[in-house]
Amino acid sequence: MTAIEFVFLTPLLFFMIFAAVQFAMYSFADQVAQAAAQAGAREARASADANPGTWQGKARATAQSYIQQLGPQLVLGPDVTVDQPAANTVRVVITARAPSIVPGLDLTIHAQSSGPVERFVRDGG
Repeated sequence: MTAIEFVFLTPLLFFMIFAAVQFAMYSFADQVAQAAAQAGAREARASADANPGTWQGKARATAQSYIQQLGPQLVLGPDVTVDQPAANTVRVVITARAPSIVPGLDLTIHAQSSGPVERFVRDGG
């Protein structure tokens, strides 16, 4: 009787272990992408007003650098998009894939960060 229970419960146990590991990998990859998007948005907010021609490249490079430092094996094929949806707002969007240990499972990561452009305004008085 014990052998029959073992045969039925072992696949369920393995599935639960693989599901927990997959969830942890996806969560960490999502956190890496979100941190990279926030770092890129910080760079874009700080340099969009001061460097009108080069701020997008700097923000994209900052986001990609974060991905390379924090999790290059967890954020696969990142696509970093930097734009300015409004006059005083910048946005960084990262779309990538997370590695899968479950065959046939395709997990997409989407992280976004935006904020107002920082401007220096001289005091009038």
